[in-house]
Amino acid sequence: MNVETRSDIRTETWPEDIFQALKRADIRQVAFVPDAGHTRLILDCERNGAMSCVSLTSEEEGIGMLAGAWLGGERGVLLMQSSGVGNCINALSLIEECRFPLLMLVTMRGEWGEFNPWQLPMGQGTPAVLANAGVVVQRAEHAHEVGEMVLAAAQMAFSTNRPVAVLVGQRVIGAKDFEAKAEH
Repeated sequence: MNVETRSDIRTETWPEDIFQALKRADIRQVAFVPDAGHTRLILDCERNGAMSCVSLTSEEEGIGMLAGAWLGGERGVLLMQSSGVGNCINALSLIEECRFPLLMLVTMRGEWGEFNPWQLPMGQGTPAVLANAGVVVQRAEHAHEVGEMVLAAAQMAFSTNRPVAVLVGQRVIGAKDFEAKAEH
């Protein structure tokens, strides 16, 4: 089986499409737990003088940070991997009760071509967990649709004061395999 690895997808344009969508949506704060799927996007955001990027120790910190950003008049985005969604459940009650907008971009694991069994439970549960927590969930399965979907999700989140998550499918970010893991 020929499985795509991270090194094979570095030429994809979807991270640039997301970056352009974030700029168009006037995103000023970017909260993230470092993640290989978001590497190029994080680097682009860090190079942009108009965006303040904060590396978190845990994903739920980003919810409080972005609520504060909103209160301070700025828009933000939380970048995470699907395994981090479970860390956010209690913090999402802040968004629900206080009616803050929250834009989340979630790179999916535990799906197509996954090699790590520990990624399966949260990867498979992420859409339902987010929906049950009151988050509007949108899913990008093709690289060409990611930028437009992120822009539409930002518009929805900031116009309706609701949490919106765009799940970037594992086929878009690429799957690792045991051989590629062993080589690095």
